[in-house]
Amino acid sequence: MRVKGSNIHKNRRVKVLKQAKGYFGSKHKLYKTAKEQVMHSLKYAYRDRRQNKREMRKLWITRINAACRMNGISYSKFINGLNKAGVEINRKMLSEIAINDDAAFANLVELAKSGKTPKSEVKFTKKVEEKKTTKDKKEEKIDYSKMTVAELKDLAKDKNISGYTTMKKAELIAALEK
Repeated sequence: MRVKGSNIHKNRRVKVLKQAKGYFGSKHKLYKTAKEQVMHSLKYAYRDRRQNKREMRKLWITRINAACRMNGISYSKFINGLNKAGVEINRKMLSEIAINDDAAFANLVELAKSGKTPKSEVKFTKKVEEKKTTKDKKEEKIDYSKMTVAELKDLAKDKNISGYTTMKKAELIAALEK
């Protein structure tokens, strides 16, 4: 007698019929048609997961455009103005702001019309630059122990330390730290 693989074969068919549950007509009863429909359904699901992202972006852009027109600016000028102003906010959030907070969206429109960075952001960047300069001063103290002997000798040569060619690493470090 030949082996037909009864359990494995049956389980495979049951799995497909389970996936086809709720389909119309024979597509949820007969294995052959159910398998065909499940294959198509999986292809559609894969395709539509990508198309859904496109459609949502279109919706957000439409909402932003409508809110922009109400504030007297076109969508393209609004987005260009935000980019010039250095505002990094995605379209999903812009559409939410347009729907829920008219005053905040009007502020964004004014910012886009001016095309300049907001004053608070300018202050913040100045503070960051000040912090960088203080860090640079602190980093002037170099850790010589992590450097190689050749690097230490180059530094000693730059600082005009005499007899650096015959010194060992510990002696070079001591001479450079003075």
